[in-house]
Amino acid sequence: MKIQLYNTLSKSIESFSPLNEQVGMYSCGPTVYNYVHIGNLRSFLFADTMQRVLKTVGNYDVRWVMNITDIDDKTIRDSAIGSPTWNPLIGEQTNDVHKNLSMLTEFYTSEFLRDIADIGIDTTQIHSMPRATKFIPQMQELITKIYENGFAYIADGSVYFNVEKWQDHAHYGQLFTIDKTEFKKGVRIDADEYEREHVSDFVLWKAKKDNEPSWEYHLDGQILDGRPGWHIECSAMEYELLGLPFDIHTGGLDLRFPHHEDEIAQSKAGYGIDPTVFWCHNEFLLVEGKKMSKSLGNFFTLRDLVQKGYDPNDVRFYMISAHYRSLFNFTFEALDASVKGRIRIQEFIDTLLETTSFKENATIEDINELETKMMVAFANDLHVPKALSTLFIFINNFDFLSLTLQRQQLLLQLFSKLNAIFSVFRLEKLEKPVDEIPEEIKELAAQRDKAKRNKDYALADSLRATILERGYTINDASDGYILVKNGK
Repeated sequence: MKIQLYNTLSKSIESFSPLNEQVGMYSCGPTVYNYVHIGNLRSFLFADTMQRVLKTVGNYDVRWVMNITDIDDKTIRDSAIGSPTWNPLIGEQTNDVHKNLSMLTEFYTSEFLRDIADIGIDTTQIHSMPRATKFIPQMQELITKIYENGFAYIADGSVYFNVEKWQDHAHYGQLFTIDKTEFKKGVRIDADEYEREHVSDFVLWKAKKDNEPSWEYHLDGQILDGRPGWHIECSAMEYELLGLPFDIHTGGLDLRFPHHEDEIAQSKAGYGIDPTVFWCHNEFLLVEGKKMSKSLGNFFTLRDLVQKGYDPNDVRFYMISAHYRSLFNFTFEALDASVKGRIRIQEFIDTLLETTSFKENATIEDINELETKMMVAFANDLHVPKALSTLFIFINNFDFLSLTLQRQQLLLQLFSKLNAIFSVFRLEKLEKPVDEIPEEIKELAAQRDKAKRNKDYALADSLRATILERGYTINDASDGYILVKNGK
């Protein structure tokens, strides 16, 4: 089925056709200086949904690369000797700034990998997760090319991209409308991240500073030991791991400028090629209508939500159920409603699995129509909400008395296909290991079941969290619930 995607570059929905037999896809990954929050997770879930739809609906082979930023202003700041944000779980700091940086970034890389695995992103489907520090020579080679092509200059031991010269050569501001009247010749920005109104020369290579990790670099007869700027990292890794141009680049909307705009400029200035054909960006995430902030108390990681008693599958289902280009307002009321929706689908699947008595003859046209409508929705710019709306209408109107063996098998095949995208449903009968469950846990489960039937969802959620804290998970089923000891 033909895939349609919104391209930020053209600001329109375009028909997707891969450049080669294998789709090349690059996603901006995490900066590993802390635990990722749910705003970060939305971007990674969007990329995961993209590659799943390309495979499941488009029948494409996908070569997916997601980078790990392990050298930038933030990782250096938080790994600095005596940093007040140093996490004791990492271990004890040393006097070696390179080792401290490695310890910090490896710790948070491991935590990131755990989080995305918990939320259903299969890392075996990611072809490569390159660390920026492993590609320093390639970055230096690209910077040298940009300099030799006349689009960079050396100042105070650093190398800067000359935006004014580039604007004379090519359009700067393809992804985001930039007020170029704010551009001031010769003004330089050393920070890796800056506001969009600061249209100035940006740093490609930063001069060595005291008590910071650095790498050797010689350019034009000068010793420029230091470290790369943030923007150059992705340009070099994309070129090395996917080749240019590749098909799709994903990331959050906040990366359009300066990060992705600078990627375009760097790649064309150095390699002479546009980096990608499709730029695809997901919208921002708010919490209860406000920007996420620790000071507002609305800053959440996946771990925070799990501690509140939520299953990562429910968080995944909730977050991918909204269209990726819509502003996502995360609320616990909506999350709770989404939990019920996922359970409704799971109960339907469970009933399918448990049915053993069938009608002899019945039509399969409605099932074929359901699959077609859902696949068309996915193919139309990953419109998951439309696909789910179609599914719920079907489920709510389904008559199990019309179930034939053929209809059962077709529906289970469809749910298997859907689960290749959603990855939150169980497609086999769940055993009920009740013998090992302590009586107090059974009583809590019974109280929760009663609270649910009385529509006291606050009490039901509280009891679910208590059961989870005591080492057990309660899974809702079509005939009630199933208790499972954690780790089994």
